[in-house]
Amino acid sequence: MFVEINGAQLNVEVLGDEGAPVLIAHHGGGGIGSLAEPKSTFGPLADLFRVIVFDARGCGLSEAAPPYSHAQWAADVDALREWAGAEKIVVTGGSYGGFIAMEYAIAYPDRVSAMILRDTSPDRENLTSAVERARAQTRVKLNWENYDRYWSGNIRDDADLKACWAELIPLYDFEYDPVAATARVEAGIYRHEAHNWCFQHNAPIYDVKPQLPSVTCPTLVTVGRTDWITPVSSAETIASLIPNSKLVVFEKSGHSPQIEEAELFQQTMRDFLAEALPDLGAVAR
Repeated sequence: MFVEINGAQLNVEVLGDEGAPVLIAHHGGGGIGSLAEPKSTFGPLADLFRVIVFDARGCGLSEAAPPYSHAQWAADVDALREWAGAEKIVVTGGSYGGFIAMEYAIAYPDRVSAMILRDTSPDRENLTSAVERARAQTRVKLNWENYDRYWSGNIRDDADLKACWAELIPLYDFEYDPVAATARVEAGIYRHEAHNWCFQHNAPIYDVKPQLPSVTCPTLVTVGRTDWITPVSSAETIASLIPNSKLVVFEKSGHSPQIEEAELFQQTMRDFLAEALPDLGAVAR
């Protein structure tokens, strides 16, 4: 369905029973939007929550309505919370979606009951160190001009974004499966304007480390052991700064433990939620 949120038509899908506690999941990939990943990751929690997945403005099927700033995207999450009629939410996000989840928890602390983060970073240092990891890997030969254009937000059009992403995706998995990687590329929806905004305007000023100690909600921080773009060190920094946080490293995963170790990831979330939100009652095991 399409819902008007802060003047933009957003593509929204709701799973679970009306009246259940609300969980809002923010997709990753600024400009590369699809409901498939947040839906497959958090959809199984619809036995406990009213799970809301959506395309951020300018991403996926949602309306192109700038700005695509972190503040605007966080405000859109809060407007979705209000639309859902929830006083508080569990906010979740992986990769770039983790940036927005943290920004939301910082800007709207009274609206967050718990937070789940997956393979994300508290600042842009991960992009700086990722160059060294990309140069050291032997899995695939990279076009460095395209690499630089991608991470600096100088993508020409939607087709260019898809092509550059296809070159990078082999770096993301614990074990590279070309067929599965190609399928993920084809499943994506590519919006270069939002992508460019993310890396021209958002990334250069992104640093939530000073604010993270003010986050009081229970927080689960997860990361794959061989994640090349948001490495374990990024997750460790987040967990060290958020007082009530738990760090879990998935030993046989790259950037996507929710896929590569799906059963363990699901159980890890349920165990965390059972402890963080005991009022949920019995959690399916």
